[in-house]
Amino acid sequence: MPNFAHYPSLKDKRILITGGASGIGAEITRGFAEQGASVGFLDIDAEMSAALVGATDGNVAHEICDLRDIDAMRAAIATLRDRIGPFDVLVNNAARDDRHDWRHVTPEFWDERQATNMRHMFFAIQAVAPDMIATGGGSIINMGSNSWWEAGGNFPAYTTAKAAVHGLTRTMARDLGEHRIRVNCVVPGWIMTDRQKELWATPASLEKHRERQCLPDLIEPVYVARMVLFLASDDAAMCSASNFMVEAGSI
Repeated sequence: MPNFAHYPSLKDKRILITGGASGIGAEITRGFAEQGASVGFLDIDAEMSAALVGATDGNVAHEICDLRDIDAMRAAIATLRDRIGPFDVLVNNAARDDRHDWRHVTPEFWDERQATNMRHMFFAIQAVAPDMIATGGGSIINMGSNSWWEAGGNFPAYTTAKAAVHGLTRTMARDLGEHRIRVNCVVPGWIMTDRQKELWATPASLEKHRERQCLPDLIEPVYVARMVLFLASDDAAMCSASNFMVEAGSI
């Protein structure tokens, strides 16, 4: 087991995570709780959210909402702010990479995929940036994807949304930098979450993917979470407007 770092600067920080109940999001939630932070997360799955909170040692709260409903998301963020306090860190993690054939995409499906995978990120930033401005700084971490870097196929609405996350990251880093708010993008490769294992990780696909990586090991969600923790900490105080890859050297 790797000997992971502890970040004293994360103790008592107030963290907001979207999509924090499962997969990479759950590892991020657990990681911040283990650092002594006060964590609030948003998720649509009530059962998994309750289970994670029950299994987590630390100060963890959650609100159930559909991030496609911006008014509902704003209300949930306000509720968590009342419980935790003004946020120091935002992790825009929530997304779904459902496969789809470009021939069958409708305008309605396209718009729903953008709402699921990208639109809420901007409005979450809009909701919490005033907290960070008032307290003198903060860290915003957007979750990208290397799927479009690799020219991955079979989910064009998803890869388009994820490509847009990089533009959002850089422009918000410029707009918020004067307030000492850092905005960065974490770029995962193919991460072995339960969802990936259940739906798409066949022996043949895994072997093909290993050949694309420089490193031979498959990537567990914890490694993405560790990059997020670093970017939230004071150790990353001069990191902004950048991509931080966690993809084992995929080509």
